[in-house]
Amino acid sequence: MSTATTIAPTLDATAIAEFAGTMRGAVIQPDDPPYDEARSVRNGLIDRHPALIANCTGVADVVAAVNFAREHDLLLSVRGGGHNVSGAATNDDGLVIDLSAMRGVRIDPAARTVRVQGGATWGDVDRETQLFGLATPGGVVSTTGVGGLTLHGGWGWLRRAYGYCVDNLVSVDVVTADGQVRTASETENQDLFWAIRGAGSNFGVVTSFEFRLHPVGPLVALAAPFYALEDAERVLPAWRDFMSTAPDEVSSNALFWSIPAAEGFPAELHGRAVLILATVYAGNAAEGERVVQPIREMAAPLLDLSGTMPYATLQGAFDPFFPKGWLYYWKSLYLDRLDDKAMNAIIGYAADRPSPDALMGLWHLGGGAAGRVAAEATAFGSREAPYLLSFDTTWTNPTDTERNIAWTRAAWTDMRRFGSGGLYLNFAGFGEEKEHLVRAGYGANYDRLVELKTRYDPGNLFRMNQNIRPRA
Repeated sequence: MSTATTIAPTLDATAIAEFAGTMRGAVIQPDDPPYDEARSVRNGLIDRHPALIANCTGVADVVAAVNFAREHDLLLSVRGGGHNVSGAATNDDGLVIDLSAMRGVRIDPAARTVRVQGGATWGDVDRETQLFGLATPGGVVSTTGVGGLTLHGGWGWLRRAYGYCVDNLVSVDVVTADGQVRTASETENQDLFWAIRGAGSNFGVVTSFEFRLHPVGPLVALAAPFYALEDAERVLPAWRDFMSTAPDEVSSNALFWSIPAAEGFPAELHGRAVLILATVYAGNAAEGERVVQPIREMAAPLLDLSGTMPYATLQGAFDPFFPKGWLYYWKSLYLDRLDDKAMNAIIGYAADRPSPDALMGLWHLGGGAAGRVAAEATAFGSREAPYLLSFDTTWTNPTDTERNIAWTRAAWTDMRRFGSGGLYLNFAGFGEEKEHLVRAGYGANYDRLVELKTRYDPGNLFRMNQNIRPRA
């Protein structure tokens, strides 16, 4: 079994049996029939073989697993949805705490809050909250785990109206490295609550999240024109200018992609390189259609999927295009400006993508609710950058892996000239830049995070993440 620094002797059968006896959920070993499915994660590049997988059914199981890992000095991973492309949800020869059986969602419609267990997905949350016409900011793929997205910021189509996931946290229950169950909120364990909102995977296993809810849906307005990439030189500046004065209800991404050979897309357009201006209005749908209409008129679209749709349907719209088992390497960086030079560079890389399944996303972040949160208010850090550029490089043939990763790293390195070095830690490749990357992600908050990490996890038990190392 792996430890934090070395390979430890294999635990004997007695120790494993004693651990299993403390668990209500199953403890899965390599010879057990469910093992291969239980160890797999979303990214097909990740092929790891943990020694034990603790399938937790409740908080007591999580406590038992944390204590076992600490007492035996085991490498530890925490799995929620298993979506993070770095593969942090699993490891080789260590212990995985699997929360996927803990998916309960409970709504308090009067208080407009929702309590979500640590293994739930955003699809689980949206399905329940939409019964009451409510939502909390989540991701843009419904199979994404709530925990993985939230603990490092988390944003989606409601970011300008209602902020990021961390901005809507009311409280969390977390099992820390000492095996204690702590509640953290603005009034209880405030320093831990501050750290969890942006650096949460470094501080424990969050077994439940409490979020604020907002009136959203059941219908929302979506603008989704597909413009030919050849029109990007005039469409992208028009989109930039539109978003500079758009109301907070509008969140928009400029997506560079190729139309897939999938049902619902005209056959004559399959493989065509496009710029999609995916734009959502988080308010009255009829009013939203009027507000976002200019997005649909910036050139003659090849295809237009705009319209009014249920919010829960919107949240799952991208699911088919990021399936389990495909190959993923995603990196990101904040852009300080979107001038002609930056736009020309982005368009150039969009035309040169190494795979038709590779997506480049330009996220508009300027203004809105998220932008009004002070950098020091949460561990997440600065909200000043007006844009995030993400390289969501995706492919299916393993022989293309080296080329896709090399292209992404080169493009990411070159585009850093348009930013100040920050990035979104949910899209951080494999975290190969290590401490330099983590410092860039947290900026001025990094030193305070080191102090808190040293207090709550001095042995760095929680290190399968974008790791904040405690002081020696």
